[in-house]
Amino acid sequence: MNIHRGIIKRPQKVVLYGPEGIGKSTFASQFPNPLFIDTEGSTDHMDVARLDTPTSWTMLLSEVSYVIKNPSICETLVIDTADWAETLCKNHIIQQNKGWNSIETPGYGKGYTVLAEEWGKLLNLLTDVISAGVNVCLTGHAQIRKFEQPDEMGAYDRWELKLEKKTAGLTKEWADILLFANYKTDIITGDNKKKKAVGGKRIMYTTHHPAWDAKNRFGLPEELELNFQSIAHIFAPIDAQQHAQQVTETPETVPVSKPIPAQIPTQQDSAYEGIIKPLADLMFQYDILPEQLSKAIGPVGNGGLGYFPEGTEIKSLATDFQEYIVTQWATEFLPKANPVGLPFEM
Repeated sequence: MNIHRGIIKRPQKVVLYGPEGIGKSTFASQFPNPLFIDTEGSTDHMDVARLDTPTSWTMLLSEVSYVIKNPSICETLVIDTADWAETLCKNHIIQQNKGWNSIETPGYGKGYTVLAEEWGKLLNLLTDVISAGVNVCLTGHAQIRKFEQPDEMGAYDRWELKLEKKTAGLTKEWADILLFANYKTDIITGDNKKKKAVGGKRIMYTTHHPAWDAKNRFGLPEELELNFQSIAHIFAPIDAQQHAQQVTETPETVPVSKPIPAQIPTQQDSAYEGIIKPLADLMFQYDILPEQLSKAIGPVGNGGLGYFPEGTEIKSLATDFQEYIVTQWATEFLPKANPVGLPFEM
């Protein structure tokens, strides 16, 4: 049994949330050598490195797993934004459960429990990203919710991370640093005794307040300017030898047939014509041709899964079955379509 003392240098887990347009993406772009998974197109006008926009929850997890396997491609992985990623997660669950029209369909909060379990898979993968020596930054929108403490009378409004309650709670617990960005506005009284708002400086709050959630483990001031330099000292370079050891010890969770491509398939790509975009994106990402997937869904005697007769074209499948392939891609269809590789762990 070994006992260790002292501060352990490791990458940081950062969550930044705030109102729309406050500058969350710009802030994240200032992190060390960032690589974006842009779920909503907010970096289109920014000169940053980015992976393809994920069109399914499966694709998002696959891209995170790709960074785990290839940690040298960046120093910070940015998911921009968490609430749009949660929407992908919800759609994934709804498609997996036939008869569900929304996450609330099963009632009694069951859908939100399933959502939290699925969201936990992403957080576990992001923890593996940290173990591989890469910082993680999640951005998110803020929303105002009515809050009532159980031991006090009355309720009041407060800013919260725009996620469902259970996934928001998991995300806040996971983070080392939870930052709330907002405009600081002062109210002054003029000569006519009328009050008006002035200022509007963009700042970020680092500690808990009745009006918002925030935390940090580094003794940061309660208010900081909204720029990376305010927290840059936290991101001290990790010892090169330690980083090398981290990378070596990181489990290989996803074999990718080829590097994530610079561009995703479009309707002009004849090989994927007629296939829904989320499925076409996964096929392109893993270098799976339609005829390979067609064989995978074909007769068991020909090495398939037995869903359809031999020669059934993917583009002829109903949309709901193509969506089913997306939800079961890693565990069922990819191993059959590409027997040489193994799916990433989920």
